[in-house]
Amino acid sequence: MLDTKRRDLKRGSEPIAIGPQVFDLLVYLVQNREHVVTKDDLLEVIWSGRTVSESTLTSHINFARKAIGDNGEKQKLIRTVARKGFRFVGDVTERKPSDAERASASVPTPSNRAQQAPALALPDKPSIAVLPFDNLSGDPEQDYFADGVAEDIITALSRMRWLFVIARNSSFSYKGRAVDVRHVGRDLGVRYVLEGSLRRSAGRVRVVAQLIDAESGNHIWAERYDRGVEDVFAVQDEVTAAIVTAIQPAVADVEAKRAQRKPPERLSAWEAYQRGLWHYGKKTVADHEQAKQFFQRAIAMDAGFPAPYVGLAQACLDDAADYGSRSIEDAAKLSASWAQKAIAIDPEDADARAAVALLALTVGKADEAHDQASLARASNPNSPMAVLAEANSFLFTGRPGEARQGFIACLRIDPRGPLSG
Repeated sequence: MLDTKRRDLKRGSEPIAIGPQVFDLLVYLVQNREHVVTKDDLLEVIWSGRTVSESTLTSHINFARKAIGDNGEKQKLIRTVARKGFRFVGDVTERKPSDAERASASVPTPSNRAQQAPALALPDKPSIAVLPFDNLSGDPEQDYFADGVAEDIITALSRMRWLFVIARNSSFSYKGRAVDVRHVGRDLGVRYVLEGSLRRSAGRVRVVAQLIDAESGNHIWAERYDRGVEDVFAVQDEVTAAIVTAIQPAVADVEAKRAQRKPPERLSAWEAYQRGLWHYGKKTVADHEQAKQFFQRAIAMDAGFPAPYVGLAQACLDDAADYGSRSIEDAAKLSASWAQKAIAIDPEDADARAAVALLALTVGKADEAHDQASLARASNPNSPMAVLAEANSFLFTGRPGEARQGFIACLRIDPRGPLSG
C-alpha cells in the first residue's frame, strides 16, 4: 500500500521505513509506469535538476527496490532499461481513500501531533542531526555496525565546537521509522541532517552517506565508500573519518554563502564571524580590516563565542607577517591577548590552542608551538587550523616530510577555506 497523501508505505499492516526522496522516487515510477523514466527525469523531479552522483541515484533505486521487496537481479517490479532508464512493471491498483479514511487522517495521532507542534528555534550556530544508518544487508547482526558508524560520526562532529550536534538518544529515536528530513529538522531544531545506509556482503562493506539541508530538503553532499572488512573496527574508524572530513567543508561552504546573502544589519554573531572569515580569505589590505571589524562585531553580539577571538588572534599576527601594519612584538602581544580570551571561554577549543601554537612559532618558540598544536589536535583532530599549526611546527623543527603530510591533510579537510593559501 503506497499512500501518497499520508506518505506511508506498508506491507499489509506493517509500516516500511523509507526516506523521503526514495518515497518520491517510488511514487514517480509508479505514476509513470506506462513508459521508461530516464535518469534526467528523476534528477529533474526528485532533485529539482541538481547534479547528484551516479552512486546516489543508484542507491535510491536500490532503496526503493528493497522497500517493496523487489529482487535487484530479477527486477520483477522496478526494471532497469539499459542506456535508457527505469520502469515500474508491477501490477498496480489505484483507489481513492474512503470518507472514513479521510476523516481519520485529520484526527491528530501521536505521530502527527509531533508534526503539528511548533518548530524548534534553530541555534545561532550550524546544527546537525545524524540519523541512524539503515542496515541494508538483510542481516540483523549488522545493525551494530551501522549504529556504530552513526555513533562515531556523532562523537567526531561533537568535537567541532562551532557545530551544534544533536545527542545520540534524540537522533536515534527515528531508528526504523520512515521520516521526512524536513520534519526531523523541525522536531529537533537543526539545519542539517546526515542520513545513510550500510550494506555488507562477501567480505566487503558499502556505506552511503548524504548531507541534507533540512529547511529545503536539498542535498548538499553525498558519497559512497566501499571497503574490505578484514578488521571491522578499522573500517568503522576509516569511514567515520572520511565522512566527518567531508562534512566540515560542505557545511562551512553553505554557511558562508548563507551569511553573504544577508544584509550586515541583520547578521547574527555566527554570521558576522562567517563574513569576517570571507574577508579574511581575500588577503587584501581592505578586506583584512573588514575581517577584523566583523570579528569584533561578532564579539560585541556574543562575548561568549570563542571563534571571533581566534579570528582576531590570527588577524593580528597577519598585521605583522603579511601587511606590515604592526611590529612583531605588538602583533604577538595582541594576538596572545585574543587567543587567551578564547581559551578562557573554552579550554577545549582546538582553534584557540592552534592560534597559540601559531603565535609561538611567530616569536621563535617552536617546541612550545608543537606542544600547543598537539593539544589542539587532541581536542579536535579534524580542525583545519589545528592540523595547519601542527604541520608548521613540524616544518620549523626539521621534520619536512611530516609537515608536508599535514599541509596536504589541511587542504583535504578545508580545500576552499581561508587557510588554504
